[in-house]
Order: sequence, then C-alpha cells, then structure tokens
Amino acid sequence: MISLRDYLKSGQTTLSNLLIENYRKLGLTNDEFILWIQLYKYHELGNDFPDLTTIAVNMDCKQQDIYYLLNQLVEKQVITIESEKNSQGIRNDFYDFSAVFNKLETLQKQQKKQAEEINHEQKVQSLYQMFEKEFGRALSPIEYQRIGQWIEEDEYSPDLIQLALKEAVLNQAYSLNYIDRVLLSWERKNITTEQQVEEEQKRRKRKMLNKETTRSEKELPNVSLHNWLEEDNNDQ
Repeated sequence: MISLRDYLKSGQTTLSNLLIENYRKLGLTNDEFILWIQLYKYHELGNDFPDLTTIAVNMDCKQQDIYYLLNQLVEKQVITIESEKNSQGIRNDFYDFSAVFNKLETLQKQQKKQAEEINHEQKVQSLYQMFEKEFGRALSPIEYQRIGQWIEEDEYSPDLIQLALKEAVLNQAYSLNYIDRVLLSWERKNITTEQQVEEEQKRRKRKMLNKETTRSEKELPNVSLHNWLEEDNNDQ
C-alpha cells in the first residue's frame, strides 16, 4: 500500500470542477481529455513541451494514437502549440492551455443566457395564468396579444406587469386598459422594480392621508386607492 508521504511527494495537478463537469460540452472525448490532463500535468511541473513518448506509456497508447489525439485537441481549439525565443535566442515550443479556459467562459455565458431565456418563458407563461386566474376566465386572443406587446414591444418585465395586475385587482379594475395606464404611469416615473412600486404606493397613501387630514381633523382618514385611469396633474 502506498504511503501518504509517497503519494504527496508525487505532486498534484489542480483542475477546476468546472472543466471536469463540462469537457464533454466542449466537444472533447474521454481520451482527448485524458491527454489534455497529461499535458497539463507536465505544465504544472514546469515542463511546457513534454515528450509524447512518455505520455503514450502513461496512457498505454501507441504513439501514433497520441499524435492523433493531440491533433484533435488543436483542431478543437482547446490547446495551441506556440514557440518563443529564450535569452540565448533559441526557439522553444510550448503548449498554451488558455484556449480551453476561453471556451469555458463562452460556454458559461451561453448556459447563463439559456437559463435566463427559460426563466423568462416560465415567467411569461405564469403571467398569462395569473391574468386568467384573477379575471376568472380564459383570455381572448386580443388580450394575449396585448400582454405580449407589453413584453416584446414595450419591454415591460413580466414581474412589473404582474405588479400592475395586482394594483388593478386591489382597485377592482379588471381591465387591460387600466393596467396599461398603471404601466405608463410607472414608466414616466422610471419605476421598474417591486421596491420602487412599494415606495410609490406609500407616497400616494401619505398624500391621501394628508388630504383627508386637511379636510377634517375630526374625521378618521378615509384612505382610498389610486384611480390610474385619471391623470394626476400634480405629479407631472
């Protein structure tokens, strides 16, 4: 049984789990990835252009198979062969591993974009379902189209439209025209987040309370909800 001392003395090759989990998505076969690891191991040990004969022995492969796998790594742009002159003017070849990390970065961006697109589609479907639930009926094709226009043309987020729907429900105004006025009002005030919506609601409640208090300090304030179908000239 190998001792821990001998095990640690052999050194370690550090690889990110990101690469281990995604090498197949980069288009690498298992054998190609093992060769990449072998080359990277020597790089970590300070040998940037190791003898492929030794690697062929490590992988129990024919040398011609190693050359084929290396050519595949170059074609798939996960490794490049570079050269540079040393201080004595002698040109030395070396393997550059940065290409695989660039491809990993690109893959991550693609995966993030795909996840965002899936999340967006799920939010859109949930939004339509919420409209039908609150309206107590199926939406008409025209209503589907108008909600779609808010998202695609006006570029309102599904989350913001959902907040506008809640505002309409609170005012018992089950109308897309009413919701459209809410969204337009928020757009003029650069309101795009739930926190900003809450701050705007608090501001309006304070304004209504002040009006009721001024009218009659003896009466309890009657806090009414805002009618978004009426223009608020004082806010312009």
